[in-house]
This record gives sequence, C-alpha cells and structure tokens, in this order.
Amino acid sequence: MEITIRAAKESDIDGILNIVNGYAAQNLMLFRTDEQIRRALPGFIVAVTREKVMGCGSNVPLTPRLVELRSLAVAPEARGTGLGKRLVEVLVAMARDAGYDQICALTLSEGFFNKCKFATVDRWSITPKIWQECIYCQKFDACDEIAVLLNLREPAVAHGIRGMISLRPAFARQG
Repeated sequence: MEITIRAAKESDIDGILNIVNGYAAQNLMLFRTDEQIRRALPGFIVAVTREKVMGCGSNVPLTPRLVELRSLAVAPEARGTGLGKRLVEVLVAMARDAGYDQICALTLSEGFFNKCKFATVDRWSITPKIWQECIYCQKFDACDEIAVLLNLREPAVAHGIRGMISLRPAFARQG
C-alpha cells in the first residue's frame, strides 16, 4: 500500500473527522468539529492512499516560538506500520522550517512521543496551550493527557559558548 503525505485539502475534512472522531468515541482523543478542522486546515497534513485519508496531524501556532502538534491520528488499519512516526517527522520538519523553537503535544500516548524524541514535561510548562485552549475543554479539571515537548533548537556548547543555536543547513544564507 503506497501512502503519500501531503498538505490537507478541503476534500480531506470528512476523512480527518472520521479518523479523529473514531478515536474520540473511544475517549482516546478530543472530538473535533467540521469547523474546527476547516479553521486549522492550513496546518494539517494527511497521509493518503488512493485519496483515502489514512492518517492526519496538524501544527497549530501557540506563540511565535511554540507550535502544538495536534490531531495526530492513524486509521486503525494503518496502525503499527510506522505511519504515525512519519507524520510526526513531517510535522516536526514543518515546525522547524517555519522557525519555531519548540513543538509540544498533549497526548495519551506518551511512549510513542518519547520514541519520537519528545520529552515528557509538566503540563504547566506549556502555559500558552493551557490558557488558549485547555480552559475551554470539558476535561480541564480532570485532564488525563500528558504534555510532551521537543526543542527544535539544540543547546550549543562549543569553545566555551553556551546558548541556543538554530540547526540550519550549511548552505543556508547567513542574515
């Protein structure tokens, strides 16, 4: 089964909703509406085979430095194939290319994100997420999701210099 990962289109909304809300019905994700997906569509990617959505995920900006990886889901028949990891890799690359310093997620699959090099962090360490979105969630007072975070810039420790450096290809223009 050949799968293509590409930017989501309007015609993908029903497929995204089917996967995401299928897991939401099992209390594994939060329900999303057609309007929520439509508003976030510019940040969505989908994995498709013969135009059938087999997986999805999105990047949602929280601050100029922090983006949230949201609505990551793979169709049940594609679980265990590595598709989820491929989607995360694409979303991380997109966040890095867009200039974000960090990417976070709230998840019930902590181990999966840890394997993708995300660190488990205290939920309050990603406070922009808490105050922009979580306070409106019906699970706010009893949230069972775990916060994970990945730094997109690596600490620099060279020649006595400590700080953050952006990982850019050697051929990138210096500004």
